[in-house]
Amino acid sequence: MAEVSSKFPVVVVGAGQAGLAVSYELTALGIDHVVLERARVGQSWRGLWDSFCLVTPNWTMSLPGAAYAGDDPDGFVPRDEIVRYLEGYASSFGAPIREGVGVDSLEPGANGEFLLRTSAGELRAASVVVCTGAFQRPHRPEVMAGIPNDVMVVGARDYRNPATLPPGKVLVVGSGLTGCQLSEELHEAGREVFLACGRAPWLPRRTGGRDIVSWLNETTFFDTPLSALPSPQARLGSNLLVTGRRGGHDLHYRTLQAMGVHLLGHLAGVEDHRAYFAADLADSVAFGDARYADVRKLLTEQLPTKGITAPELPDPPPFHADPPLELDVNGFGAVILTSGFRPDYARWVRFSAFDATGFPLTDDGASTVVPGLYFCGVHYLRKRKSSVLFGVGEDAAIVARSIARNQSHHQPV
Repeated sequence: MAEVSSKFPVVVVGAGQAGLAVSYELTALGIDHVVLERARVGQSWRGLWDSFCLVTPNWTMSLPGAAYAGDDPDGFVPRDEIVRYLEGYASSFGAPIREGVGVDSLEPGANGEFLLRTSAGELRAASVVVCTGAFQRPHRPEVMAGIPNDVMVVGARDYRNPATLPPGKVLVVGSGLTGCQLSEELHEAGREVFLACGRAPWLPRRTGGRDIVSWLNETTFFDTPLSALPSPQARLGSNLLVTGRRGGHDLHYRTLQAMGVHLLGHLAGVEDHRAYFAADLADSVAFGDARYADVRKLLTEQLPTKGITAPELPDPPPFHADPPLELDVNGFGAVILTSGFRPDYARWVRFSAFDATGFPLTDDGASTVVPGLYFCGVHYLRKRKSSVLFGVGEDAAIVARSIARNQSHHQPV
């Protein structure tokens, strides 16, 4: 592997949508920089399962200088098309990317610089922008330790398709976007599926002739600031339950139950080939219904002020919850763990720059602890949309302008 140059004004770590958007904005400002990517451009998208489709409509596939230009704005492209979009975007402005260069640590260097220890040698930088994704470390609940060794446990990142699993029933632990989508796919493949559910919001895929994301984009929903969250832990909550497969359709606890997926409370323990579940499925459904009501209120309050008639969102139908509280895991072929991810910056960023949940302490993307250190693509970095394709560009521009200002302040007179 070729060794990269040893010093840069700016190093961007990660070549997903955030790193590419930052690179675009830095390039536009004439700021010399390099983008380091451990694997390949858009690697987090490449690692998703085979049938994955974009969950938001295609029009949201819009980065700075590259708004969606396709002929199906309300469709949902498959995984590989998202990767092709990112590759084309990087090529369009000649992003200075070094693929196959992993950053193992980011440390204080001499003379106020940053020291990056990489697989291609040591680098120094005046500023660093960390763009390694909203979540990096799969969350593995402690109770998973009780799963018998003869039952395959597959993390969401390692799942590809139903054929890669051993025969038998499947227990999916975690019911966010990924858990619900995999449960649907496995059921359609003829598997008997059990889904251990937690709290997740849901909305219809379409209503009033428009996709729900398009409706929400007419309100302040995606601009909800970090400060509006009830607690720092709320950043770890599930995203809205919908799917983009087969042109997009509703996907939530009621649709899964109707198709024959067995819904359970959250996994409470495993011992002697028996899995135990909490009696909280009804509470989890009620949580999702409450978030549905919150969004209905938002739409009915804000849309008329823009001269837009709010769509009809009827009350959710009754939900029957009488799940088993324990299962014999003999006969199960696999357990798929989809219980979300946690930040993992502190594992390699050697600065005390994070809160108790592991998220960076920032103001407009700039670390409030370490001058010259920036973050982009973090869930709720500034707003709800900070980590998504059509929202990350706003943060990237702010970060790039901040770097430019700091550089001008340090120019010799």
